[in-house]
Amino acid sequence: MNLKYSVLFLLYISSFSGISGQTGEPFKPHGKPVFLTFENFHYSFNREGNNPAFEITRLYLGYEYFFSKNLSARANLDIADPGVGGLQMTAYVKNAFLQYKKGNLAGRMGMISTDAYNLIEKQWGYRYIFKTLQDEYGFNSSADLGAAIEYTPAKFLSFDASVLNGEGYKRIQSDSVFKYTAGVTFRPVEGLIFRVYSDFMKKEHLQNTISFFAGYTLENFRLGLEYSFQKNNKMIKNHDFSGVSAFVSLKLSEKFSALARYDHLWSSTLVNNVDPWNYNSDGQLLIAGFEYSPVAGVRIAPVYMGWLPANNSKSYTSIAGLQLELRLK
Repeated sequence: MNLKYSVLFLLYISSFSGISGQTGEPFKPHGKPVFLTFENFHYSFNREGNNPAFEITRLYLGYEYFFSKNLSARANLDIADPGVGGLQMTAYVKNAFLQYKKGNLAGRMGMISTDAYNLIEKQWGYRYIFKTLQDEYGFNSSADLGAAIEYTPAKFLSFDASVLNGEGYKRIQSDSVFKYTAGVTFRPVEGLIFRVYSDFMKKEHLQNTISFFAGYTLENFRLGLEYSFQKNNKMIKNHDFSGVSAFVSLKLSEKFSALARYDHLWSSTLVNNVDPWNYNSDGQLLIAGFEYSPVAGVRIAPVYMGWLPANNSKSYTSIAGLQLELRLK
């Protein structure tokens, strides 16, 4: 991020924080640790063979500190398999930011959580089982270096915008290419949510993402539908792809829930090519399972997942597993 704009943003936030805590009981600065881990045992099988495995897919360790009623900071590490094989685990700085909240205005700067799909992730509610559409298939990163602001003029309406480095939190690179984002969230009645989001960044070619989401919550029932499109993925010309995700969950009792989800990912076909550019990664996903939460902070889910690849030369893959989330409350 440009140093001049970062300093101006900090000064802007600090000017608000100085007037907080002047009324009511005196505020006492305090902090709390952050601990969250996702683990699983699964058994996958297709015509190529079977593969049983234990995994720790994610471990968050960090700390959150509240300087005042309006000003706080958060820093945490994300320890995970970087996807290079060999059972390696790598630690990344997932968050390291200063945050301001007062009334209908909020802002944060540093290594921040992005706004691309955080609302969708909350509506889905089962991140430890599977990532949301944009996260899983590479539309956007969950965190990035930058600055963001959110304004909520009314209970039913909010606007957000950010300027990001565009590299995500696993690759920190200083260059002149920024990602610019904007989103609108609309809640016309209690339980109903609509959101429109867009971002863009450009080198030789413009990468542009557009996402639409609708969610509904009624007592123990939760529903969500997302459509996302990205033009020139990774700023490569004509590498366009799209995805749809639909999910539903039902709380059966205080400790038991049922869940299901369907994803469909497809990509464009380049000139003079027979198959889409992302043919080997396109496909359809089915998730179905149950969740049991014996105590606060512990979630256990027996789940079935099925992946139908768009590439007909690849076989349908079934995955049966037991997912676990442990969270410090």
